[in-house]
Amino acid sequence: MTFDPFGDFETRGYLRNFEKEKDPEIVRRLQHTAFTLGLDAAFKYLAGRKWLEYGDVLKAHQILFEAFYPWAGQDRLKTAPGLIVKKGDVIFAAPTEIRLAIDFALLNGQDKAFMTARPGEVMGYLAFGHPFLDGNGRVIMTVHAIMAQRAGFSFDWSKTSKDDYLAALSQEIETPGKGILDGYLKPFVRGPVAYEKLAESVAGTPGIDGGNVATNAVLGDAADPSVKARYEAVVAKRRHAEDE
Repeated sequence: MTFDPFGDFETRGYLRNFEKEKDPEIVRRLQHTAFTLGLDAAFKYLAGRKWLEYGDVLKAHQILFEAFYPWAGQDRLKTAPGLIVKKGDVIFAAPTEIRLAIDFALLNGQDKAFMTARPGEVMGYLAFGHPFLDGNGRVIMTVHAIMAQRAGFSFDWSKTSKDDYLAALSQEIETPGKGILDGYLKPFVRGPVAYEKLAESVAGTPGIDGGNVATNAVLGDAADPSVKARYEAVVAKRRHAEDE
């Protein structure tokens, strides 16, 4: 099923992209081209920010995808405020709770000791927040790379497995704070790389081009009782994991 939160796929294409393109493979290629062309500029912008805030995550998305999406840089609270979004079996933060998850990740990701010990947990909160209708994985990787760099390390993403990483990330989102993604990422920790090399490092991540990766889907209206119940169950499970 096509991800169509705006309800106008037939007339305006996938997520209202500038080309009004509908073919998923063409969309994937155009989106990835926008990302790769904007990656150096996104890193330059983020590197110039003394302290990363929520608005900087929005700005990074704008830089990376403004050539393809007219809504680039706008979060789901603005673009789809009434909808709960999922990918596969993973349900993401409700629009009103996106910023809470991202702010938590940014606060702890800029604490050198926390980021060094639990980079996977930081990644998990960024992923659960899922601020945008599309492009989240790429933005998360970009922001996370800057915070890792400032904490004094990096990851050799080229050695990771797309499927294994996504499986660990999904588990991290469902049960945060258990060290699941931390454990997966640990073997790939390396020393910091020069800022001008960060784009190359992230661009070399398996699956970063969006190929063969599950797409977003609308779980339903956040006001619908059944949707609300499913979402509350997800939040309860996360809180239980955090409290243990």
